Amino acid sequence: MANNGKRRIAGSYVASTLSIALVLVVIGVLAFIFLNARQISDHVKQNIGFSIIVKDKVNDAEIKKLQKILDTKSFVASSVFISKEEAAKEFKRTLGEDFEAVLGYNPLLPSIEIKLNPAYANNDSLAVIEKRLLENEAVQEVSYQKSLVQMVNDNVEKISLILLVAGALLMLISFTLIRNTIHLSVYSQRFLIKTMQLVGAKTSFVCRPFIQNSIWLGFFASMFANLILLGAIYLLQQEAGGVLDLMDRNLLIVMVAFVTLCGIFLSWLSAWVSVVRYLSKDMNDLYN
Repeated sequence: MANNGKRRIAGSYVASTLSIALVLVVIGVLAFIFLNARQISDHVKQNIGFSIIVKDKVNDAEIKKLQKILDTKSFVASSVFISKEEAAKEFKRTLGEDFEAVLGYNPLLPSIEIKLNPAYANNDSLAVIEKRLLENEAVQEVSYQKSLVQMVNDNVEKISLILLVAGALLMLISFTLIRNTIHLSVYSQRFLIKTMQLVGAKTSFVCRPFIQNSIWLGFFASMFANLILLGAIYLLQQEAGGVLDLMDRNLLIVMVAFVTLCGIFLSWLSAWVSVVRYLSKDMNDLYN
């Protein structure tokens, strides 16, 4: 009988640990997305750029000098000079036709392709940059897709808002699920809790063993959850390494620490709430 009782208790602890771990895995996934959202957003915005179309009379040496000046500007992440000849080759490769043979000359103009720093990847900043660039006598036109820039920024804002709301809801749901799990483990000992109170034990004394057990549950659950998360991230890196290359590896440490703290804190809070709840009930209410 004693062995059966020990098995039931051990089984209960294992079930509670697994239940909490699964909730923490979901929290960890959201934390991972939050922590890397900035890098992903910056990567998307770094693909936003514009073309500086240079006048035909400007020679390559002057264009490269302009490019060097642009490279010192804070809004420039990178720049590439494309000569008339290179532009013609790319045009032929894309269309599959030799338009120079038909026209008898190359109508394309040299250009400098600019990739923006993320902070300047918006239409307001681009309008100011365009105005300043057009003041240069060598520049004929500044070309970029305003609608695309606006769409990217709108989508980043929407995704950030969705993640914020989802995060708040998930934390609430996670606390509820963990509280219910801890509550079930405390429920079987509700009469012991009440008896300790009736013989004069202080609330802190009654809570201590349950809180300690719950903290250990939360700790072991968080370790298990972190193993699952790190394993999933490792597999994802094997399949799509380019995606994870955008992400700061140091943030993995932050994620592991956050999941561990969540597991311990939510388990502690849930145990305290559950024990205090039973302490506040009448003895007759414990039978319900």
